[in-house]
Amino acid sequence: MNDEATSPPQAGTTRRRFMRQLGSTALIGAGALAVAGCGSTAVDDGATVIFLHGVASGDPLLDRVILWTRVTPRHPSEPDQVDVRWQMATDPAMQHIVAAGSTSTSQQQDYTVKVDAAGLLPGRSYYYQFAADGVKSPIGRTKTLPRPEVRQVRLAVFTCANYPAGYFNVYADAAKQDGIDAALHIGDYIYEYEATGYACSHAVKLGRVSEPRELLLGLSDYRRRYGQYRTDPDLQALHATMPVIAVWDDHEFADDTWREGSVDHRDNLFGPFSLRRAAAVRAYHEWMPIRAPDPQRPDLIYRSFDFGTVLSLHMLDTRLIGRDQQLKMSSYYNEDEEFDEEKFKHDVNSPHRHMMGDEQIAWLEAQVKKSTARWQVLGQQVLMARMEYPTAVALGDCNCTQYAALKERASKDPASIGAEQKEWLSDTTLPCYLDSWDGYQHDRELVFSIMQRHRKNMVVLAGDTHNAWASDLHDAAGRQVGVEFATSSVSSPGMEGMYPDRDPEDVAAMMVGLIEPLYYAQTSKRGYMIVTASHEQTRCDWRFVDTVYSHDYTADTGRSLRVLPGPGNRKLAEC
Repeated sequence: MNDEATSPPQAGTTRRRFMRQLGSTALIGAGALAVAGCGSTAVDDGATVIFLHGVASGDPLLDRVILWTRVTPRHPSEPDQVDVRWQMATDPAMQHIVAAGSTSTSQQQDYTVKVDAAGLLPGRSYYYQFAADGVKSPIGRTKTLPRPEVRQVRLAVFTCANYPAGYFNVYADAAKQDGIDAALHIGDYIYEYEATGYACSHAVKLGRVSEPRELLLGLSDYRRRYGQYRTDPDLQALHATMPVIAVWDDHEFADDTWREGSVDHRDNLFGPFSLRRAAAVRAYHEWMPIRAPDPQRPDLIYRSFDFGTVLSLHMLDTRLIGRDQQLKMSSYYNEDEEFDEEKFKHDVNSPHRHMMGDEQIAWLEAQVKKSTARWQVLGQQVLMARMEYPTAVALGDCNCTQYAALKERASKDPASIGAEQKEWLSDTTLPCYLDSWDGYQHDRELVFSIMQRHRKNMVVLAGDTHNAWASDLHDAAGRQVGVEFATSSVSSPGMEGMYPDRDPEDVAAMMVGLIEPLYYAQTSKRGYMIVTASHEQTRCDWRFVDTVYSHDYTADTGRSLRVLPGPGNRKLAEC
C-alpha cells in the first residue's frame, strides 16, 4: 500500500477523471490543437505563444518537485522574453491552489521553463499548469516522495526510445497504469543519428523522420531533436501523469560516449568533442525536468532519492563524468592473429580503468552508508551482470547457435565430439560487451564491496541493450551480492534482427544456457519494467507491447520475478 491508497476516497475518482481527460487529449495528437485538451484553453489567434511540447515534472523530494514546460513563440524572433505563470493544485480542475508563482524564459534557454516548486506535502499527488500571454498549458499530475512509513513503492523503468524506429506505445501503456510513484528513464531518451542513420527503415512510412536530418553536433541540433521527441503525444502523456527521474546514457551525446570522446566522433570532421559534449549537456538540462545537484557543474547528475524506508534510489552516471575509453578486443591480437588472453583479462580488471570515477564512488558509499532503507536501488545505464560468453564464441571460432548445438550434442553423444570442440566446451569464458561493466570490472567490484561492507540489499536497474534480462550478481569470489533487472527498449530493435529465422523463445533460452548468471531473457519485444518494492520483497514485472509500427497495440506482462532481502536471499526467485 502506498500513501495515495490511504488518501480520502475522492482521490481515486480524481485520478480516474484526470486519466480520462489525458486519454482524450492524447488521441488528438501532437500539435497546436492538442493544448486545448486536458483542461487548457483554446489558442487565441492573437496570442504570441503556444504550448506545443506539453508539461513534465521530475526529481521529486518530500516537499518539492521540478515542473517543466516550453512556450513556443508563434513568430520565432519574438517575443524576446516570455513571462510565465504557474500553479499547483490538489485537484485536476485546478480549483484548490496550494502553490503559485511566476518566472520568465527566452531564447537563451530555448524558451524552456523549469520551476522548483516547494512547500508541498510528502506522498501527495498534485496537479499543475502554466500560462503565458493568456494561453494555458495542458495540466500535469505529479507526486512528492513519500513519508518514511510508506509500505510500498512502484517505479516504471524505461530506456532506448528511438523516434524513427517506431511509435512510443510503451510510454502510452505506462501512462495508463495506476499507482506509479515515479518513472525512471535510465538513458537514450533521444538518439543523435542523422535521418538516414540507425533503425530508420520505417521512419518515412510512420511519419517519424528525424529532425534535424543531420547528425547532432551543435546546441541547436540537440534542441531541435528534443523538441521533435517532445511533440510525441505518448511521451507527453507519460510526462503529464507522473514525475520522471532521469539520467543520460550515450545517445544523448554520441554512440559509446566516454569522458573525452565517442566511438564515432572524429575531431577532424566534427570539431572538438568537448564542444559537442557541452552542447548536449546544456540541451539535456533545458529539456529534461532534472534538478542539477551543482549548477556550476552541469555534467554532474548523479543523485539520490529516498522513498521512505522502503528504498533509496541512487541514479548513477556510468557514461560521462568518470568513464575511461572502452577497450577493443581487436587490440589484443598480435601479428600472427593470436589473441593475448592474459593481457586482455589484466586490462579489463585494471584498477586504473574507471566506469564511475573516484568522486562518484565515494559519493555512492556515503549515500549507501547513511541510508536506512530496506533496498538500495541503482538506477543506471548499462548491464552490471557478468555477461561473459564461452571463449570460442567470444573469439569468433563459432557462433552462439553452433556452440549451443555443440553443447547439446556433447550431452547426448560425447563420442561424436572432436578434440578441438572438447577444448571449446572446457574453456573459460570471456567478456566481449566492453561498453558495459564487464569492461570495467574493478569499479564493479568496488560497488559490490560497498554493498557487502554495509550489509545492504542491492537491486540494479539497467537498460542500453534493447532486450530484457534478469541476472544474479556475484562478486569476483563468487559471492551473491544482489540482482539485476534490465529493461527492453521503448522502440529500438533488439536481438530479433540477428536471428530472423529463429523462434525468439529459442533464442532467449539459448542465451540463458550460454551465460551462467543469466536467469531470464526476452530478446524480441519492446517494453518497460514496473518495479514494486516493499519491506518484504522487490518484484519486477516486465511489460511488453506487441508492436511499435501501429497505434493499435496490445500490452501484457511477460514475466515477473522477485528478490527477498537479507543474507541467504538477495537472489532471483519466482513470484
